[in-house]
Amino acid sequence: MPPNAPAQQDVPPYAAMLNAPQREAVLTTDGPVLMLAGAGTGKTAALTARLAHLVAMRLAWPSEILCVTFTNKAAREMRERVGRHIGDAVEGMPWLGTFHSIGAKMLRRHAELVGLQSNYTIIDTDDQLRLLKQMIRDKDIDEKRWPPRQLAGLIDRWKNRGLNPPDLGEVENESYANGLGQEMYTAYQDRLKALNACDFGDLLLHMLNILRREPEVLKQYQKRFKYILVDEYQDTNQVQYLWLRLLAQERKNICVVGDDDQSIYSWRGAEVANILKFEKDFPGAKVVKLEQNYRSTKPILAAASGLIDANSQRLGKELWTEQEGGDKLRVIGVWDAPEEARRVGEEIERLEREGASLDEIAILVRAQYQTREFEDRFIQIGLNYRIIGGFRFYERAEIRDALAYLRVIAQPQDDLAFERIYNQPKRGLGAKTLEKMHQHARATGLPLAAASLQLADSDELPKRAANTIGGLMRQFLHWRELSEQMSPAELLRTVMDENGYNEMLEKEKSADSAGRQENISELARAMEEYPTLGDFLEHVSLVMENDRANEGEKVTIMTMHAAKGLEFDNVFLPGWEEGVFPSQRAIDEGGLASLEEERRLAYVAITRAKRKCTILHAANRRIYGQWTSSIPSRFVDDLPDEHYDAETTMSGGASLWRANWSESDDPFAHVSAARPDKSSARGPGWQRALATGYETKQPRIAESRRSAASFAAKPRSDVAVGAKVFHDKFGYGFVMDQDGNKLEIEFENSGLKRVVDSFVTLAED
Repeated sequence: MPPNAPAQQDVPPYAAMLNAPQREAVLTTDGPVLMLAGAGTGKTAALTARLAHLVAMRLAWPSEILCVTFTNKAAREMRERVGRHIGDAVEGMPWLGTFHSIGAKMLRRHAELVGLQSNYTIIDTDDQLRLLKQMIRDKDIDEKRWPPRQLAGLIDRWKNRGLNPPDLGEVENESYANGLGQEMYTAYQDRLKALNACDFGDLLLHMLNILRREPEVLKQYQKRFKYILVDEYQDTNQVQYLWLRLLAQERKNICVVGDDDQSIYSWRGAEVANILKFEKDFPGAKVVKLEQNYRSTKPILAAASGLIDANSQRLGKELWTEQEGGDKLRVIGVWDAPEEARRVGEEIERLEREGASLDEIAILVRAQYQTREFEDRFIQIGLNYRIIGGFRFYERAEIRDALAYLRVIAQPQDDLAFERIYNQPKRGLGAKTLEKMHQHARATGLPLAAASLQLADSDELPKRAANTIGGLMRQFLHWRELSEQMSPAELLRTVMDENGYNEMLEKEKSADSAGRQENISELARAMEEYPTLGDFLEHVSLVMENDRANEGEKVTIMTMHAAKGLEFDNVFLPGWEEGVFPSQRAIDEGGLASLEEERRLAYVAITRAKRKCTILHAANRRIYGQWTSSIPSRFVDDLPDEHYDAETTMSGGASLWRANWSESDDPFAHVSAARPDKSSARGPGWQRALATGYETKQPRIAESRRSAASFAAKPRSDVAVGAKVFHDKFGYGFVMDQDGNKLEIEFENSGLKRVVDSFVTLAED
């Protein structure tokens, strides 16, 4: 215990079980406090004890404490824990809740100040999209080019940044419908007021506006809240940050709890800068670092700490534990994604034989499409699993849509499949049209598709609907003919292009549209293993039936983002290759800031493991139908050598491959030159050693050679340093540096960005 720590007999019961830094955070009640809490360091226990301490010591009445969480679950847990310490007094804490629930409660009291009545309605996403769709049509904007979901996403981002319509700059205004961003945002807010409604973003934005414009209201809340506590401060967005800063400026008794190394939600508005500048916002703030980890072994913590040290934008801390022993991390190189799934399956079966619970085993992926390979493999070997934070691969909406098209092609009598996709993507066929189709099908005894075709040749339907159905049925006839000539994977790609589904996803521009496109591509890749469409559809049916039958313990499969806050004895981290993790899209769009967030995500993933952590990377992956060579993630290089063991899968086939493949033929030859060797397992030629089972993989090797050569990025010859260019997202700028097909561009309104040259056009002077 440090010299300045309170004596044990002076420590209240609710703080007695805490370690010295936790107690310091609890008992330091005056002034601003930053509780910098690393992964697994007991920050919830410390925050709960601090809240109990404020009430128990009568430093404030329960109604004078503002305690903000990010989820209802966290708020319930906080209330239950505090209740165990202070009893019924917790019931008098009306200001313990999420940002949105507290914002809504405040806004009810002051709604008239922003043109609303106190009984205003909070609209959900569906209502919002319907309203925006009406506005887009009234404005005669091309809905396909500028969909409602895109405008909803933009408005949400603007509100997260605390921007009202007049605050939008040129870039924001141009981001929708060629300069109609501000006008549509203004019209949307006016329409909401006319409906006496607001969306979730308004709950904080309206209150921020009120606190800024009404000094008396601000003074009222500053006087009311003697203490402010904020959980997960690293996840706050700009409007939350501004709202909190205003409320805390008078008394400055604000305690925020967070970890800058676990800020991984910038895509939904979170800004790591908020926690990094806390000491600047509140001079003299007490910073208490919680570094004792109660979750993981020493090697896991040392590896995670070494990795995150590579980030420049961080406050700095070093996790440690009193636990002794523990295995080093393992970094395993495999040949391709199927082998990755096989290897993980074998490792899990071994752990199960040794007595490990499947419930304590997790596979954490960077992107949802990666789950398909593991799902198929686990079904094949009879290993129970669950998908957390999303649907199983074959249950996702876009996959069900694609499968429905394939089912109708293979079996025209499949009414359920036809009903799912007759108007997906939207073709202007409504419920009335469907009802007529069903009536005719029942009357004639025909399948729904055949009955629809008959209706299209009659006068029973409006001409537009009849033409649409007729065109769709002709497409199905065309696809059925192609199914006799094409492989199942080629057929799927053709169908999804020709039916407009891919175009629909591209134009959505929502947070999950890119992931849905990746899932369609992964479905096509899965189909390449089956000779006929019937074989593949039978496989899917068996998988779905198996999913429904499985009970008992299960391996957890989820994304790294969804895993934050969870822990497992054994964690597998597949796909640690450049372009997969870190995500190439994230780096291209966000540059260094996104790269550092990707590294924070790697840190979060590793620190989910309590006992064992295994990282895997593949030398080859099939991307959009092509085998592409991969190099291990730069995050593997960030791991301290002494805290992990590297290995590659080997077999007799590897030497045969090396004997028949000269260095000049090696598509991976550039890797050893670009990256220094870190261990004998990753020395010269390590990628070729991944060719396990050469006898069965020789065709893949030849194909990989060809695709590696064709996949190499070729820089544009018409773009050079000093050229003025235009980017759809960032606007105009000048090329400052060029590295292959990567450009560093100083944009007039967006600053320095790193982009791929194919995304820019030369600007006219």
